[in-house]
Amino acid sequence: MDDGLKITDSFAGIDADAWRLLEQGAGDPQSGFHYVTLCTVGRTGLAQARTVVLRKVSAAERMLEIHTDVRSPKWAELSAQPQATVLGFCNSSRVQLRLQGGTEQFSPKTDVARAAWARLAPSTRATYQGGPPGDDLAFPPAADQAVRPVDGAGHENFGVIRFRANLLDWFCLQRNDNRRALFAYGPEGKVVTQMWVNP
Repeated sequence: MDDGLKITDSFAGIDADAWRLLEQGAGDPQSGFHYVTLCTVGRTGLAQARTVVLRKVSAAERMLEIHTDVRSPKWAELSAQPQATVLGFCNSSRVQLRLQGGTEQFSPKTDVARAAWARLAPSTRATYQGGPPGDDLAFPPAADQAVRPVDGAGHENFGVIRFRANLLDWFCLQRNDNRRALFAYGPEGKVVTQMWVNP
């Protein structure tokens, strides 16, 4: 794992390094950006936030991919309001990335979800076999009662969310020299504006 970031005054360098860290996060469970926070608007209008795993990142498309249970509140929330915020912080690089953008959902019967499901390990597939997220449990789960994977089970609950960023708020904590920059992206992922802002 190499979450280091060489701080530069180059906007292009900062933007490239930020997306390199995200791409690394999707491929390396030990990366500081493997887990990020997805923020949505709840049905009561209050902000909702939860930790999700980055599964795939495309810097060229400004796209992040996560997997979820289609019975989860976040699936319903994004169906009603597809705009979201993704927040990540890496302690080793001292970099915070806050991205705003829109989402697209792929239900279990789509080619995108089928392809993603095919790549999952059996242990990961098993997490989609249980009851709906947030449902009451009569008893606390026992440590030795892990769900055993059943071939094919859980696929009907599996969905893919693709988030496309239109704004990146980059913030680096440095002793006596905190830095922050904003990047806005156009529809094709090109940087359309970039600016330094007060940390």
